[in-house]
Amino acid sequence: MKHLSIVVPNGENNLSSIVGSYKIFSRANAIWKSRGNDELFKIELVGMSENISFHDGLFSVHTHCNITDVKQTDLIIIPSLNHNYEQALRENGPLVKWLAKHYKEGACIASICTGAFLLAATGLLDGKTCSTHWAVEAEFRKIFPKTDLKTDKLITDENGIYTNGGAFSFLNLIIYLIEKYYDRPTAIHCAKVFQIDMDRNMQSEFSIFNGHKKHEDSSIQEAQKYLEKNYQNKISIEALSRKLHIERRTFDRRFIKATGLTPLDYLQRVKIEAAKKSFENTRKT
Repeated sequence: MKHLSIVVPNGENNLSSIVGSYKIFSRANAIWKSRGNDELFKIELVGMSENISFHDGLFSVHTHCNITDVKQTDLIIIPSLNHNYEQALRENGPLVKWLAKHYKEGACIASICTGAFLLAATGLLDGKTCSTHWAVEAEFRKIFPKTDLKTDKLITDENGIYTNGGAFSFLNLIIYLIEKYYDRPTAIHCAKVFQIDMDRNMQSEFSIFNGHKKHEDSSIQEAQKYLEKNYQNKISIEALSRKLHIERRTFDRRFIKATGLTPLDYLQRVKIEAAKKSFENTRKT
């Protein structure tokens, strides 16, 4: 029997991705067993604490065992974290080391939404593709610049490491893993029971472009504000760089460093976001 470790990190993190992962994998086990097979996974909630509280103590999770008691595991699922990622990383230092250790010993690891911060802290995502919630793209890139972040993707799969986009898209990741470890009929059955759309593969349709402003380059921040205010007019990037007294090539380089986008790409994203809001808030065709 394989071993599945669903991690319960310290701190008030995301309860739904823990419960959802546990319920869907438990149902997959039951479906698998009903077809004459032995249960495929022993499913355990593992953490550094015996009880972890959520939502100001309204809920709590009782773990099956401490991470130090897990001698071998085949698949590890990291749930979504709260929004204070630096605090979450400080509170879960031993867990980060535990994840790296078990991956090196052969375990596969899947991170849900912002659980990618915990996974990236291991160094295992350096040079690899990764997805997380589109809303934390700028912060993630700043902390983990060696990771090839793909926030448009719903799921990434590389060398036994799986990541996914934000919020309840974790349901698609769990179905993906069930198809990988059980079979497609089991995945389809689970998708039907829990009413999960199996065909989703992008999260870009849900994203809101907020402009990557968490940087210290005041001139580039001024340029961003100008582009966002004047996007409906014809804009010359050359003229904008002169307006800010920055040589064009230097302007492009600084803009890319600060935002991850060229000035033209940034302007295009601003226009697309404006068009999306227009469609959402009006009856325009």
